[in-house]
Amino acid sequence: MQQPQQHHHHKPKPSLSGSLSWIRRSPPPSPPHRKPWGAGGGRGRYACRAVPLLVLTVYSLFTVLRIPSSSLVVNTADSERVDRREDVEAFKTHLPSNQNGLEARQETRSPASLPCSAFISGEAGGGPAKEGVLCCDRSHYRSDVCYLRGDARTDPSTSSVLLYNAPRGAAPEKVRPYTRKFEESIMRSIDEVTIVPVPADAGNGTAGKDPRDSLRRRCDVRHPPGVPAVVFSTGGYTGNVYHEFSDGLIPLFVTAERFGGEVVFVVLEYHYWWLGRYGAILERLTNYKIIDFRYDRRVHCFSEMIVGLRIHGELVVDPKLMPNGKSIKDFQALLHQGYSGKPSAASSAPLPLPLATPARPCVDHAKAAKPKMLIFIRKQNRVILNLPHVVTACRRAGFAPHVMNLRRQTPLPVIHAALASADAMVAVHGAAVTHFLFMRPGTVLLQIVPVGLDWAAESFYGKPAQQLGLEYLEYRVAPEESSLAAEYGLNSTVVQDPSVISSQGWWEMKKVYMDRQNVTVSIKRFGELLRAAKLHLKKNATACGGKAAGASHAAVR
Repeated sequence: MQQPQQHHHHKPKPSLSGSLSWIRRSPPPSPPHRKPWGAGGGRGRYACRAVPLLVLTVYSLFTVLRIPSSSLVVNTADSERVDRREDVEAFKTHLPSNQNGLEARQETRSPASLPCSAFISGEAGGGPAKEGVLCCDRSHYRSDVCYLRGDARTDPSTSSVLLYNAPRGAAPEKVRPYTRKFEESIMRSIDEVTIVPVPADAGNGTAGKDPRDSLRRRCDVRHPPGVPAVVFSTGGYTGNVYHEFSDGLIPLFVTAERFGGEVVFVVLEYHYWWLGRYGAILERLTNYKIIDFRYDRRVHCFSEMIVGLRIHGELVVDPKLMPNGKSIKDFQALLHQGYSGKPSAASSAPLPLPLATPARPCVDHAKAAKPKMLIFIRKQNRVILNLPHVVTACRRAGFAPHVMNLRRQTPLPVIHAALASADAMVAVHGAAVTHFLFMRPGTVLLQIVPVGLDWAAESFYGKPAQQLGLEYLEYRVAPEESSLAAEYGLNSTVVQDPSVISSQGWWEMKKVYMDRQNVTVSIKRFGELLRAAKLHLKKNATACGGKAAGASHAAVR
């Protein structure tokens, strides 16, 4: 949270009329002792006293009568003199004349008073600092993120990062740079990074007591000032396409996109296949080679470092939390650039290509070929048992169905090309639904939701798809359509009240509803959703055609 801002209020400059406030009527003198007129020349003495009093009274009255004309009514010449006077005062106080009053002025806050999130998001600004900065933001449910600024050096032999010239009193910090902090079991498998603050009196690292100090802490690779490092892990659930995007690539975009490519990625638990699969995305986020933290034994030195990744939610980029207002549509544009065959930013230009979401082309479905529908199938669990009937239903509804059996080795450019040209996608709830990120806005995602997976289907895929501009439809499997009815009985608690199993934890829910369930789709109910999808596409085409006609009419005019 941001610290309260300190404000200093400057005293108001006295007004012109206030400058005459010292003129006051003098109190009347004490009445003299009356004496008879003829007694000892008393009349002469009284006259001597009365004359000065009368003069002072006349002068006071004359001064008071002049105040309205000199301060309340200002002519042009007087106004110019007042402006010049205020300019002189402003010069003395080093403030513009229009701020020479009750104006609050924000003072620059020290790094110690700034919240850590301001450094991580870039709101606090970068650049060199007289004293290093070390802080960790542990306030979030999904991830811990630490920030370092100064002289940061990697030490792979101890899985640590050393920060020289660290702030006084800084203590070592430990962080596991992965975005599922709430899952203790999976977080125990993530490598831990220790951030070690080295006080200023340690000099250049050769004065320490550790005999390895002079060699281990000497910079082998010094990265340019202003090019930070972002440290994260590709362990955990990496290998599942949903988690690779939701827990890895999208948080990496959230954390690093603001650097415009001028950032170095330092990866724990590095996998070469991961780089091969997602290199087209990564090279649009960084202009530099990725560092394998575990096996690159060199000491890399940075002026700034972020350890950990920010995450906004499941497949979500929240524009309100992004310093530049970017959204999930900007991430999708990056995917289109990476997998559409366009040249990479690193090889063709010094800065990344602009993130512009491609517009959906106008298609008249009444004249063009049937809208293309991709049906993603599964082989081990959550299988569509009556797939041939589903394909036939899609064809009868006016679609051109294509069945896709994805394998781990299926290249992402192939999947992207298929979905980028598709009008609709059908899939049973599972990791493959993540590929809706490749679909154009205005197309349709139809998710088949098995028993017990309603909440997960909507949270993980339904809401993110809608934020991306897709039309989202759900087919919820009825109890009698689930294979669990044959295994446990139609009236069993497992089938009729999934919340009982879900309350026992994610793994129990997964074991029953995700690993042991297949579905048989009701063609009648499924056909109703297909007609709704076709109607949506037709309306989209009509609206698109209307816009095109309007643009054509405007051009003729």
